[in-house]
Amino acid sequence: MNLDLMRDKSKEMPEAANPKAVEHLRVWHCSYRTLASVAAFTRLRVLQIATFPDGSFALLRPLKRLKYLSVLHLPHVRDLAPLAALESLEALELSTLPSWDPSGKVTEVASLKPLARLPKLRHLELFGVRSKDKSLRALEACPRLKTARFSKYPKAEVARFYAATGVGDSYIPVDEYGAE
Repeated sequence: MNLDLMRDKSKEMPEAANPKAVEHLRVWHCSYRTLASVAAFTRLRVLQIATFPDGSFALLRPLKRLKYLSVLHLPHVRDLAPLAALESLEALELSTLPSWDPSGKVTEVASLKPLARLPKLRHLELFGVRSKDKSLRALEACPRLKTARFSKYPKAEVARFYAATGVGDSYIPVDEYGAE
């Protein structure tokens, strides 16, 4: 079952009648103060969020079946460590708003090391989400990574990463996950 919450102006995320039946959830530019109730959707395989209001991904830890996670605009997140609990995650896209690109704004995170602990991660996109050290070396430990794309990292560092890993510079095959 799919559930789309689009541009809802409510401050609280509505309760789903049967959250355990939902496998694909999209929360798109809603005004919720928190997405804590997403943790009840334990059968989720695909989660797409635009405008993540929380300061931590910790609320996603119960989503053990999640294969595809896309978060557009995560201005308060500084630590990716909670994502390491998503053992089934195969595709991850973290990005800033497109309007941030011309201004050079980034979401700076402490480290990319938690992503290297994702055992099934095959596809990664980090657009405007950058580690403090501006290095991709931590991702060299991703055993199954096939494709990766980056913005706001030094060009020399991106080239070094591709040469060191043999990872392809391709977009996530979203249709493979039933995402749009």
